[in-house]
Amino acid sequence: MKCDFLIIGGGIAGTSAAARLSELGHVVLLEMEEALGYHASGRSAAMFEENYGPPSVVALNKASASYHHTANGGYLTPRGFMLISGPDQEQQFASDIRDLHLDEITFAEAQARVPILNPKTVTHAGLHEAAQDLDTDRMVQDFAKVARSNGGKVVTRAKVTSIRHSAGGWQVEASGESYVAKQLVNAAGAWVDEIAAMAGVAPIGIAPRRRSMARLPAPGGHDVTKWPMLMGVGETWYAKPDAGKLLVSPADADLVTPHDAYADDMVLAEGLARYEEMVTTPVTRVESNWAGLRSFSPDGSLVLGPDPERPDFIWCAAQGGYGFQTAPAASRLLADLLGGQTSELDAATRAALSPERLR
Repeated sequence: MKCDFLIIGGGIAGTSAAARLSELGHVVLLEMEEALGYHASGRSAAMFEENYGPPSVVALNKASASYHHTANGGYLTPRGFMLISGPDQEQQFASDIRDLHLDEITFAEAQARVPILNPKTVTHAGLHEAAQDLDTDRMVQDFAKVARSNGGKVVTRAKVTSIRHSAGGWQVEASGESYVAKQLVNAAGAWVDEIAAMAGVAPIGIAPRRRSMARLPAPGGHDVTKWPMLMGVGETWYAKPDAGKLLVSPADADLVTPHDAYADDMVLAEGLARYEEMVTTPVTRVESNWAGLRSFSPDGSLVLGPDPERPDFIWCAAQGGYGFQTAPAASRLLADLLGGQTSELDAATRAALSPERLR
């Protein structure tokens, strides 16, 4: 099978790239699992908080906002985001509330939104009303739909086993099938450095880091539907309503090898204990738990664009915990770079995202 762009990875990075690049040529997307968005993309906290992330990520967030609000009827629903801190955390709270552009609120105002907050341990709170839930599954499927409507092909259960480069482009073997492409797009998430090594391209130093999650019954029988997402200062834990339940994460970032991640019981217990310190309702039951891998570059920014030493090898990598927030603008930048168009992003942001910075 021949194509202009062969994309490896069917998460939000790969599917958004497939949609944008299908406007420039024939696209084939390969996903090793049986469904799209199986790994990190399927285990996301699913929030759009415009001010969350380093400067280059915030720039992508802001450039993605219009798409999130309007494309295909919009992907956002109101949620809100609340930061809380306890005694002796004033300095970290001041730093976080400044970086996240939150409005400080009183304890009474915070408790009115989340009744289980503990007046003995919660001393400060900040709020951003505009933070919203993201319909992540629909976004993945809609990007894939665009790629298919433009003549692209999405292949699942296609595990890449070999990659070769020649004058004619890239030759890729995946689950017994052969593919030939002019340009190879590496959107393989935690596996991007393994794909690069297979292709004979220098790795970028990707760091897959585990993020665990537990699903709890609604605390004390409360209706949590309209509660904001909660986060402890320094991002030491967070909690988010989901389908009438409460998701709680220890916000772990333990370095691991690429694999189908699962939660570590001790890490999960420690995170739940940090959450319990700030509320009046103890955790009595965990209904389920899971983990995903968030992949970071050495400097924490995404890596988007052609490799400087192999320009037909395209990086779409290191989404960290920002993949869905940034996908509309990140994929647009990728298409602009490959299509020779002027990007709406400023030069400093483009440089902060370029693979060249890591060479």
